[in-house]
Amino acid sequence: MTQGAKPAPGHVFPKALSAPVKAVSGYRRLWVALSGGLDSTLLLHLAARSHPGVRAVHINHQLQANAGETETFCRRLCAELAVPFTARSVSVKLGNGPGESLEESARKARYQAFEALLEPGDILLMAHHGDDQAETVLFRMFRGSGVAGLAGMPRSRRLGSGSLARPLLGIERSELERNAQLAGLSWVDDPSNTDQRFDRNFLRLSILPALKKRWPGLNKRLQHSAGACSDSDFLNQRLAELQWQTLGGDKRRLPIAGLNALSRPEQKNLLRWWVRQAGYSAPSISNWSQVLHDLLQAAEDRSPELRAERFSLRRFQGALYLIPDMPDLPVEPVMLEPGQPLTWGEWVIQVVPMPKAETGLPPIRICTRQGGERVRFHAKKPSKPLKKWLQEQVVPPWERGRLPLIFKGVRGEEELIAIGDLWCSEHYCGSAPEAGWRLIVERDCN
Repeated sequence: MTQGAKPAPGHVFPKALSAPVKAVSGYRRLWVALSGGLDSTLLLHLAARSHPGVRAVHINHQLQANAGETETFCRRLCAELAVPFTARSVSVKLGNGPGESLEESARKARYQAFEALLEPGDILLMAHHGDDQAETVLFRMFRGSGVAGLAGMPRSRRLGSGSLARPLLGIERSELERNAQLAGLSWVDDPSNTDQRFDRNFLRLSILPALKKRWPGLNKRLQHSAGACSDSDFLNQRLAELQWQTLGGDKRRLPIAGLNALSRPEQKNLLRWWVRQAGYSAPSISNWSQVLHDLLQAAEDRSPELRAERFSLRRFQGALYLIPDMPDLPVEPVMLEPGQPLTWGEWVIQVVPMPKAETGLPPIRICTRQGGERVRFHAKKPSKPLKKWLQEQVVPPWERGRLPLIFKGVRGEEELIAIGDLWCSEHYCGSAPEAGWRLIVERDCN
């Protein structure tokens, strides 16, 4: 633990430090992300003085030998300041992504915990400062990021159901340390911060000091560059939005003809924007030109696919589709019980009795296509192959195998009564279904 210098009586933090924290407004609940280090400890003191009712949350990554002591320190600090305290322990797993480092795994686990905590109207204050911003810009530059990455960390953004804010982002770390010492604050030093095996520590301890010595005012220079990149990214996003509207695209589908009318840089920009708008991270691809050629120029009988984190891009019938990764479907058929909603992959299926229902409910079975199924849409007309009907309905191939097929009756005498949310027998749909039971099939389209 580090202890600041003996504080002067009635210590007052300078306005340049307290004003950005005090200016935070419009929240239902205000949280401080408290690690126990110098930066977040100082931020908690500033927030507690400016915002009655502020809360603190500590994420215990369970990676350091002093993790338990750090959580205890944070709990005691909050008790001294009369700040409600919440602790969350997370498990940091390596290998969640190609070449993912321990740093990145811990960051993902931390932010997932924050997202689970925040409710609509909540704001989470984070203690990132000017040196963190400079470090982030350099780190992303060495990783080959574009203007969106080189824009650095935003002062605020959405996070889960709430949002985060970084009120100290324009203040250098040396200023925070000086004020923490003058105020006599205590904090816990993270031993991993000196381990230069971690890329960010290497930048912070070996690279940035040399750069600052060579170019005084480096943080402000990098902030200026980050701001220029942020402006450029804003213009890129605005252009993509306008082109998306012109193309007539939607959240999950883009016409290929319209995409092919754009230049290659515009195509890349629009696809990145489209993926981000859908809530995913745009994939880092070294050869976007080849990927776009494969997706946009492939012959009609080809089905190229780009796999990315939590989604994929696929081509079908003159359009590019963004397809979220879906949960696994049951391997074996599932029986549907009356009045009990059934979650089946991305589907929710239920059969409910209607008023004055007089008939009993035969067995209802749900399964995927096995091949050879036929469907009869009218009692007096012949049945037709389900495969052919799905092709006529222009159902993409990847959706055909996930459609729940709903049968009534016993094996050998079964009748297909519903195909996902595409068709349902008149006996089981409408306000007064003939069977006395209404079948409801809904898909989660998020």
